[in-house]
Amino acid sequence: MLIFNTNNNLISHLNSIKTAGSSIGFVPTMGALHEGHLSLLKAAMSQNSIVVISIFVNPTQFNNPEDLAKYPRTLERDIEKIQSVSEKIIIYAPTVADIYDGKTVSKHFDFDGLENQMEGKFRPGHFDGVGTIVKRLFEIVKPNYAYFGEKDYQQLQIIKKMVTKLKIPVQIVGCPIHREPNGLAMSSRNERLSANERKEAAIIFKILKQSQQLFKTKSATAVTAWVKKNIEVSQTFKLEYFQIADEATLLPCIRKNKSKKYRAFIAVFVNKIRLIDTISLN
Repeated sequence: MLIFNTNNNLISHLNSIKTAGSSIGFVPTMGALHEGHLSLLKAAMSQNSIVVISIFVNPTQFNNPEDLAKYPRTLERDIEKIQSVSEKIIIYAPTVADIYDGKTVSKHFDFDGLENQMEGKFRPGHFDGVGTIVKRLFEIVKPNYAYFGEKDYQQLQIIKKMVTKLKIPVQIVGCPIHREPNGLAMSSRNERLSANERKEAAIIFKILKQSQQLFKTKSATAVTAWVKKNIEVSQTFKLEYFQIADEATLLPCIRKNKSKKYRAFIAVFVNKIRLIDTISLN
């Protein structure tokens, strides 16, 4: 298994193995890999002759320094999990200096307003950090296809917008959310939950499923009120936001339109650990 820590070495290797008929599939991650990440790798393996995964905790997308400091870093275990999928997968695990060349700052992006909703409201500068790192990784890897999970649906839409606006020659592939047996969306942050918190956090998906049913007959306002009333089932839970939005624009649903697709988005703190999830309502 090949592991590269510098972009120059990775680029040289990719240039040496690319052919006219080859395609590169790319899975960008921040490590602490779980089955959701592995499902992205499997999708990439099934559609490409070369697969690259990056493992890099990107400092510019954290607006909370404590969250950055506590983010799990498990490179050795991540490598073992990648090997379980295929030894042919190429790993890119760079340093901050290699990525940012001594200037660890975000560039500013205009995502046509997608960045101002939900995560953007509560995490200032987050999507500038996401855009900066993803654009940089695309420049290094030059993938034909890049794979992202739908749990971070707003991020997925923003990356698609960036690729379109900047005319980056890569196709973005959204992949279904991978869930734990109790319905909790798989996330690297789940590793920070206690066993009891992990069990209780199943309520997040249950609430989303119930909101999906309620939305068939109730307004977005009524569903939102119901969620706010029912999500905080214990003192360890704190709802940051729940929003029903247009899937394409991410703008809040004010009045239902049968021609539009809607999605529910939620962010919940379990003690100080922030979890997000989403579900299609149509």
